[in-house]
Amino acid sequence: MKVHMHVPPAHNLPDREALKSATVELEATFLAEMLRSGGLGKSSGALGGGVGEEQFSSMLVMQQARQIARAGGIGLSEILFRSILEQAYEE
Repeated sequence: MKVHMHVPPAHNLPDREALKSATVELEATFLAEMLRSGGLGKSSGALGGGVGEEQFSSMLVMQQARQIARAGGIGLSEILFRSILEQAYEE
């Protein structure tokens, strides 16, 4: 039995590198929220507290989450990447 898979024209296919970057960034955003929920990035007052410390703590947590995601993370970006590619090739 021969299975026919419709492949859309190349100009309709997602750019794999851009898609991979976007899915890694999405996983990083998710991880940052999880880290914040776990207490990472809460102001300790070590730098005098205030709004500045809170903003920089938030940026630090996001960068840590990006590094986790780029190193393989929890696998969310890979699942999303493959799922989006599968849908692109099915259409």
